[in-house]
Amino acid sequence: MATTTTTADASAKFHQNPDFYDEVSASEPVHDGLQFWQFMVAGSIAGSVEHMAMFPVDTLKTRMQAIGSATSCSAATLTLRQSLGSILKLEGLAGLYRGIAAMGLGAGPAHAVYFSVYEQCKRVLSGGDPDNHAAHAASGVFATVASDAVITPMDVVKQRLQLKGSPYKGVGDCVKRVLVEEGVGAFYASYRTTVVMNAPFTAVHFATYEAAKRGLMEVSPESAGDEETLVVHATAGAAAGALAAAVTTPLDVVKTRLQCQGVCGCDRFSGSSIQDVIQSIVKKDGYGGLMRGWIPRMLFHAPAAAICWSTYEAAKSLFQELNARNSSLELAN
Repeated sequence: MATTTTTADASAKFHQNPDFYDEVSASEPVHDGLQFWQFMVAGSIAGSVEHMAMFPVDTLKTRMQAIGSATSCSAATLTLRQSLGSILKLEGLAGLYRGIAAMGLGAGPAHAVYFSVYEQCKRVLSGGDPDNHAAHAASGVFATVASDAVITPMDVVKQRLQLKGSPYKGVGDCVKRVLVEEGVGAFYASYRTTVVMNAPFTAVHFATYEAAKRGLMEVSPESAGDEETLVVHATAGAAAGALAAAVTTPLDVVKTRLQCQGVCGCDRFSGSSIQDVIQSIVKKDGYGGLMRGWIPRMLFHAPAAAICWSTYEAAKSLFQELNARNSSLELAN
């Protein structure tokens, strides 16, 4: 009985004063019941699963966005079906997965950074209010800037390997040749464009995600007040991913052109100015060229967002259960 009373008092004191946790445990302070490294692992798993599952669609998008600068084709001549048929006919199924090793190397660390920075910023900015959507959006932007710095070099390698007739033998060969022929700066030529693209992407994504989530809860009143289900997370995430992808497609086309410049006949630009690249695309392909690949981009981000958020939440739940079990064992001892 004495033990139960002591535990209850400690629990009550912990909820009233979070700093009390430091007095009863040698572990690092936690947020959402998880430690910093656990957010990183959960994010790494989620990012890797998302990109590996959707990689063939990403290959189609890259081919469609880059072809305008490599050929004289107009923006309307290449359809998603034609692009898929061409790859399967000339390169086989393996052609859809060329460059996946680069994404495997970049997605895990980048998403580990993304989710850990997101969770830490959310904890600091939200002030303990779970409905502070402005804090969630701001946290998403900070997380995006940090993760983009990690993934951009491998994204450059991935896209160059995805091109039809890519001259590179693999990830190592691509990295070595780019360093020798173009310098380190080539790996970050599109970083500014990527950040500028992902800022509105994140804002639209989170705003749509929250709106869709509220709408789904209203459609199913019996779920209101209950813990959000996996279906709600997945559906809201898919809607948010699709809309955000469509809105930011022009900047994604600019990013692809900058990352693939000078390879397989793609145009080379004198600098990394977004305006200059947009003017070049419009002059050659018309305004339709800025929306090239919007269908596969939406087809990528809708399920990708659902997969990523669902996997992340599942990984968090697993860690929370393990932490709760370990805490019980510590109290028992």
